[in-house]
Amino acid sequence: MKITLAALLLTCLAGPVLAVNIPIGFQTATLPDAQNNRPLQLTVWYPAATTAAPEPIAGDTVFVGALAVPNASVVAGEHPLVVLSHGYGGNWRNQVWLASALARRGYIVAAVNHPGTTSKDRSPAAAAQLWQRPRDLSRAIDGVLAEPGRFGVVAKGQIAAMGHSLGGWTVLEMAGARFDPDRFAQDCTVHPKLGGCLGYRQMNPAGTPEGKARLAADLSDQRVTAIVSLDLGLSRGFTDASLATLRVPVLVIAGGVPSEDMDPQLESANMVKRLPKATTQYMEIADATHFSFMSICKPGAVALIEADSPGDGMICQDGNGARPRSVIQQQVIDLIGAFLQRSFHN
Repeated sequence: MKITLAALLLTCLAGPVLAVNIPIGFQTATLPDAQNNRPLQLTVWYPAATTAAPEPIAGDTVFVGALAVPNASVVAGEHPLVVLSHGYGGNWRNQVWLASALARRGYIVAAVNHPGTTSKDRSPAAAAQLWQRPRDLSRAIDGVLAEPGRFGVVAKGQIAAMGHSLGGWTVLEMAGARFDPDRFAQDCTVHPKLGGCLGYRQMNPAGTPEGKARLAADLSDQRVTAIVSLDLGLSRGFTDASLATLRVPVLVIAGGVPSEDMDPQLESANMVKRLPKATTQYMEIADATHFSFMSICKPGAVALIEADSPGDGMICQDGNGARPRSVIQQQVIDLIGAFLQRSFHN
């Protein structure tokens, strides 16, 4: 079901609104995992009780970061929790624009680096364990819930999972979507140039009988009560039955600028047709590319990227250039804010 921007904004204005631009804190932690040898880097943004001056977080010579107060004290009260999943080869820094914006609206936001599929760890063995990605986010939820004095108290029944690209696949799995490796392998013979197919072949998660079984298993987390997908991939491997019976509301946002490896009609829009109409909302942003959901590029970033990796400067491009990435991202933030308000307070 396609929802217009105007309708979503009207809903936002009609419903309760969380505070905007409150002080936010930022902390990092490591979640150990001796059993599976999969420690996770966890980053948490949260409403803070502080008057200290914020500092730049996650910025570098290429990308704009966000402002927060490191290790600030948490503010009193309960807050909704959002867990964030980055795309294939990305990292938690890619969505700092979203994490910090939601924290300013009163959310606790936790993000992780997924071992094997992050720029910080491209281990083939870890990448092949694709089924671990949803569990990474479940561990992030555990980590935040275990330390309310450090990160804030999570409001009961208000936990959302959001992801970009492969992260979108990750959060749909948390909501109960089931992946069929055979279905996906067959579909990739028809659409071999889709980014999901290219990345899947590199990861090879169904390369062993055990891996194939784990990938097809139920990876859901019953604590998650809302899902946001940002231009996801691998959606064509989800079973029709699992999507049709998804138990939580879903907001699917797609970049409307198609490319050979990411076509919204073959991924996001196709998946929406198979989701429950009553609890699914879809927005295709006409001038957004797949990379519009990543951090804003600084002036001169394209030249720096091209010098290091020719051809990759495209990650700084957005549609026809009529709207800067900051404006596109503000639209995304408003859409998500309205969706979460409806999902958590209806």
